[in-house]
This record gives sequence, structure tokens and C-alpha cells, in this order.
Amino acid sequence: MNRTKIVAGNWKMNKTFDEGLELAQQITNKAKNASCKVVMASPYIHLHALRQVIGKSDTVFLAAQNCHHETKGAYTGEISVEMLKSIGVDYVLVGHSERRAYNQEDHKMLAKKVNLVLQAGLKVIFCCGEPLTVRQDNAHIQHVKRQLRESLFHLYESEFDRVVIAYEPVWAIGTGETASPEQAQEMHKAIRRMVENSYSEACAQATTLLYGGSCKPSNAKELFSQPDVDGGLIGGASLKADDFMAIINSI
Repeated sequence: MNRTKIVAGNWKMNKTFDEGLELAQQITNKAKNASCKVVMASPYIHLHALRQVIGKSDTVFLAAQNCHHETKGAYTGEISVEMLKSIGVDYVLVGHSERRAYNQEDHKMLAKKVNLVLQAGLKVIFCCGEPLTVRQDNAHIQHVKRQLRESLFHLYESEFDRVVIAYEPVWAIGTGETASPEQAQEMHKAIRRMVENSYSEACAQATTLLYGGSCKPSNAKELFSQPDVDGGLIGGASLKADDFMAIINSI
């Protein structure tokens, strides 16, 4: 099955407004003929302007890095899904390891976010992955299985065509360490099997699985060559247009 290939860039808390606008313009121009979907997940301050930069591109799409788990209300400093929808966001990242760690986002909260994003008609990039201690205990597959079961597998199968799963080994995020292509494939294959066991083989085969964790131009091609790796969720390397394009062109 020809699954949708995606390379998404997570800018995290980087780039001033003008810097972000310049980066987005460079990527949008360079990615016109990309062979995969290109997603930019920028800070909130950029989103509206980036929507104008991207326009009606067939290859470049816009993502928010987070949303709140309630629809509206007295939540100072937070952003709702409807706000994101109103400015033309296509995707929302849910469950990134940094938000799990620094903002104490638990399975129940993430499930609520997933529901709100899908109810609004947007798409979810759901992040999952294990810390080093879990990997060392050889419990990484069970760890990820629980993350998916508690926050994602309550959905109907019909909703899964708007869900992308991004596996990010926490021990490889921003550390320079990278899961080997074999380690990435092992987990991606296991995740696909989890989706199949919870839904169907057709659903599993149609679900896009991304690898995130120190993916860069030098290792992207080998990672993307694995049969169950359908692209990447890129951190630091997405902040330079040439590096990001080198990764996009590796798929």
C-alpha cells in the first residue's frame, strides 16, 4: 500500500517572527516539487503569517505544536483547537515527549486533545516513545503500547485516516544519539501491529508512521529506507532550510 509520506519540522521554541517567516518562505519555495507532504510546526506567533506564506500549496502544510485540552475558558496563555482551526492550521502535535515531561501531560489529557483536534476536522500527529531507562529494561514496546492504548486506541477506525503516529525515542531527542535503522524499524513494525490488533490490517497498512529523534541529512535516507518508516518528525535540522530540504529529498 502507498502510505502518505510526510516530513514534518518541529521548530520548538526557536525563531523570532521575522526569522520564522524567512525560513518558511525558503522551505515553501524549495518544497514545491517535494515527493512527500512537508509540514512546518512553528510557535504560535508564526502560524497566521505562515498560513499566508504557504497559501494553497499542494505539498506544504501547517501544524501547531500543541493545543489546550478544553474548548475555551479561563486558561490564561493557552490556545484552543478552534482558534487554531480559525487561522488555517492543518495538523496539531499531541503528546510530544517534552510536553509530557515538562508540562505533566498524562494519557487522559492527551486523549482529550486528540478528540478535540479530530472533532474540529484537523489532523493529529501523535507522539510516542520511551526514555532510556525503559529501553535499557527492554520494555520499550510495552511502554509505547500503553501510550497508544490510553490516548489513541479509543478512536473509531474511521477516524484513523486523520491520525499520524510519530515514534520518538526520548533518549535520542536533541542528544545527537539516533536509534539505528534496525531499532527504528523494530518499533515501527510493532506499532503497525498494535494498530492492526486494535483495528484492522487495512487500517494499519494505511497509517503513516514517522521517526523522530536526531534525524539529520546524514542518516535520513537509511532511516527512511526501512519498510515501516514513512517519514520523519524533525527537530533541530528543520531550523535550516537546506538541512530540512536534504532530509525531505531523502524520502
